[in-house]
Amino acid sequence: MKAIRIHQHGGTEVLTVDTVDKPEPGRGEALVNIKATSLNHLDIWVRQGIPGVPLPLVMGSDGAGVIESLGPGTGDSGWKTGDEVFCVPFRSCGFCRNCISGNEQLCRNYRIVGEHLNGMQAEYAVIPVEYLLPKPGIISWEETAAFPLATQTAYHMLVKKAGIKMFDTVLIWGASSGIGSAAIQIAKLYSAIVITTAANEKKAEFAEKLGADHIVNYKKEDVAKRVKEITGGSGVDIVFEHTGAKTWQHSQRSLKRGGKIVLCGATTGPKIEIDLRHVFMKHQQIIGSTMGNRSDLIEISKMIEAGKFKPAVSKVFEAEQIKEAHEYLASGRQTGKVVIRF
Repeated sequence: MKAIRIHQHGGTEVLTVDTVDKPEPGRGEALVNIKATSLNHLDIWVRQGIPGVPLPLVMGSDGAGVIESLGPGTGDSGWKTGDEVFCVPFRSCGFCRNCISGNEQLCRNYRIVGEHLNGMQAEYAVIPVEYLLPKPGIISWEETAAFPLATQTAYHMLVKKAGIKMFDTVLIWGASSGIGSAAIQIAKLYSAIVITTAANEKKAEFAEKLGADHIVNYKKEDVAKRVKEITGGSGVDIVFEHTGAKTWQHSQRSLKRGGKIVLCGATTGPKIEIDLRHVFMKHQQIIGSTMGNRSDLIEISKMIEAGKFKPAVSKVFEAEQIKEAHEYLASGRQTGKVVIRF
């Protein structure tokens, strides 16, 4: 079978489409024929070199496909061959206090598929049956592969961590990114007022279609100043931050008294300066978040089935075009998710 792998860290030249043996499902596992998978910025970071990544590594956290066979001990799992599924993009121990309480993301053994263990960018993958969920019937394979990691992360940040509610004003960085496009739709489902950023007219039109109320061109405007104008000088209740160093000062300046910055990434760099006086004198909160738990994915699937959320796919590449797909994502030209099809 084909598998997209890296044998060393580096540029796109280290991405290979290898021919490897088709795996066999072990106890408690299913063999899934992968129809589509997607890219996240995590794939770029893993390729470039995250410490502790096992090599060679099959890339990719997201995958959707059809169960081809089931291993021993899966008779009472409820799954059968031919079922259409998607993969939960993490693993946890399953028995610690956090896992039992449904907070798998706090498990000390929390691992991300495609970073800490082999991922989904292959024609076949063996997956523990407890990490499979039914494919939403009303969307395509490409759309199914596009939503798990990014949308789970956005949902957990806004709903579980920031506690978004009706009429909250939210600043969401990067409308055209996979996570930004998901966050806009989720915020609008909660009847929030969304201010987002876009680099050009095409991306602004994309954000408007997703439901954004105000769109700021971050290349031409002072974002924090524009946010204050939009909010009548008060600032926003929530800043959805995933870009890091280049946007941090604008994020903090955009926040109102009692507001929350919830962050999950540092695409533009991890080193920032914080004026602590603003944090404690304005009763502000800075909240970290990484991915989420299975209940998040179940809730998102319900939203999709109800027609309330639609994963945004920017462009679909074939497996053999994996280098071009990485370059496209890194260029920032996308409006939504980048998908790989087998």
